[in-house]
Amino acid sequence: MTLAPESTPITSAEELRELLGAPMPMAVAKERVALHARDREWLARSPFCLISTSDADGNCDVSPKGDPPGFVHVIDDTTIAVPDRPGNRRADGFMNILSNPRIGLIFLVPGRGETLRINGRARLVRDAPFFDEMVVKGHRPALAVIVEIEQVFFHCAKALMRSKLWRPDTWDPDALPSHARIVGDLQYAGKSVDELEQYYSESNYAKKLYRS
Repeated sequence: MTLAPESTPITSAEELRELLGAPMPMAVAKERVALHARDREWLARSPFCLISTSDADGNCDVSPKGDPPGFVHVIDDTTIAVPDRPGNRRADGFMNILSNPRIGLIFLVPGRGETLRINGRARLVRDAPFFDEMVVKGHRPALAVIVEIEQVFFHCAKALMRSKLWRPDTWDPDALPSHARIVGDLQYAGKSVDELEQYYSESNYAKKLYRS
């Protein structure tokens, strides 16, 4: 990696700690190895999470997962299952798990600044008795990610407060081109904007949320 000449790199843990200082005792003590009743409540209300994985060579991926609140199935105090839904079939994160089981997840609840973080080890399963409990609009997942929890804790609200993520008065989605126009510029220069706008329209996507 080439850094700009004016950059000042950090190259050691000692240098990093000198710059940031030691973590607060409360931040260290909040780590747990099993779900508490409050964690279960959060998972039952969360409709969205981000899943981080990397392959055996360290190539990383972060994938969003979303469904009705409570879509993550709690198997027991140290194990959860995340269902898969129809998508683009790239399966980047799934491929990573096959070569490196380490996984990290962040669960969000709309309107709340805090997030629930879970780190652990993952494996893929193509069926299990609890799949019947993860059916949404007739769709039974073809696979699920089983996560064996090694670390769980709540993360403070500062990042979401700074970003004003849940503040509608700060939103300006039309400041950017539509997704169809972005994709047209990057991938499908031969297709008309009208064709792409129809394909990526919310009404068309809604038909495909639970079917391939």
